Amino acid sequence: MNKLLCLIITVLPFLGTTQILNVDRENGQDSIKRKVAFSYNVSFSSDKQKKNLIEFTNQTELDVFLKKDKIAVLLGQTDASFNGKAILENNGYFQFRLRDNDKRRVAPDYFAQYQWNGVLGLQNRGLAGCNARFKFWDDKTDDLYMSIGAFYEVEKWNPNLSGFGFENIGLTNVTRKIPRLNFSAKTAVQLKKGIDLSASTFVQFPMNDQFQHFMNPRWFFDMNLFFEISRHLGMNIHYDHNFDTYRPLPIDSYYYNLNLGFQFKW
Repeated sequence: MNKLLCLIITVLPFLGTTQILNVDRENGQDSIKRKVAFSYNVSFSSDKQKKNLIEFTNQTELDVFLKKDKIAVLLGQTDASFNGKAILENNGYFQFRLRDNDKRRVAPDYFAQYQWNGVLGLQNRGLAGCNARFKFWDDKTDDLYMSIGAFYEVEKWNPNLSGFGFENIGLTNVTRKIPRLNFSAKTAVQLKKGIDLSASTFVQFPMNDQFQHFMNPRWFFDMNLFFEISRHLGMNIHYDHNFDTYRPLPIDSYYYNLNLGFQFKW
């Protein structure tokens, strides 16, 4: 009970990605003695209205356990929605991470990511950086990790993309190069055998233009509720949101995503 209270007090200041790792779950693959682990989450729906409304979401994770308690993680996620030939949603990311396998109190966490979001006008964004990752505790039923670091991102915004979801009057392409200070927190709690909750949050402060925009951070929050159905099959309820007031195009500051999917594990 004291740990749960401490967890709430510690995480709340960060609540104001992308991106839960299956290897970080309490019932996840980090407890399995293997060199390689793979998981795949997928959901698909098709609805015949005036035109065919098709929605597809998938998330892939490959974990490679290295020597000296290191782990390489490859992540990929895509979300797509189509109404006939019209693009309603087209976003996703690919991420690579190299970090400690939760054995040390403090360890480096290297990462690189490529992402896109056609509806928002984000043609592409590439970033790379490093965090110092701190382990507060890691028990059989719950854990808490936090990190601080920095990364550099290069992004191109294009309001002329076919799926851009906002009015394009006098808008032009924008390319930005921004170093960012990065804070994050991650926790996982085993609610009962076969059911666990994992959550992470990222707060990223821009450090360009002599810190003029530092008080306009980007905030991600990601939460997953997992249900183990069998050894190779599970169900996942996922929620994430993105809040950012420092955008180069006149789009909304807040977006969220909520979905239900199935996970296949090997």
